[in-house]
Amino acid sequence: MDTASNSVAPTTFNGATFAAALPGATAPLGYFDPLNFCAERDEETIRFLREVEIKHARVAMLAALGFPVAEQFHPLFASDDAPSYVAFQQTPLQTFWPVVVGVIAVAEVFSVFTFENPGTKLWGIRKDHVPGDLGFDPLGLKPSNAAALAEMQTKELNNGRLAMIAIAGMVGQELATGSKLF
Repeated sequence: MDTASNSVAPTTFNGATFAAALPGATAPLGYFDPLNFCAERDEETIRFLREVEIKHARVAMLAALGFPVAEQFHPLFASDDAPSYVAFQQTPLQTFWPVVVGVIAVAEVFSVFTFENPGTKLWGIRKDHVPGDLGFDPLGLKPSNAAALAEMQTKELNNGRLAMIAIAGMVGQELATGSKLF
């Protein structure tokens, strides 16, 4: 009897199918990966890429808000009313930046614990880690319903994607014109 014919064929992992099932796909484009970037990736790498996207989205949302707000309140801290892209260099708050870098470094060091073993898998997040979940929700905003959570994550990603484009545009406009946004 041929035992090879009775064996089950191994299933192959399709990264594009896995990525399409993650929150973030919305109409009219749905899942958008025109270059098939995720097709050849494994699950851990796609989780890592989503974690990175969420981090960048959150920073961009803060930057898109802080950039024009700082421009309006910059004269409170410095005598020169400069565009935001150079204003941080002209304030007495320069001693503030090492503290910010230290806080970011601590957060990044703790994020390393979400990785697969770097010796065996580079750029991979553990399968039991939910991308973007920091375990920090002091206001209790995280929905307990899975569908509501997926909807909230999709909104966060889409707003973050827009913020990444927005902050790039704001910085580009100030660099091109040399003047403030407002």
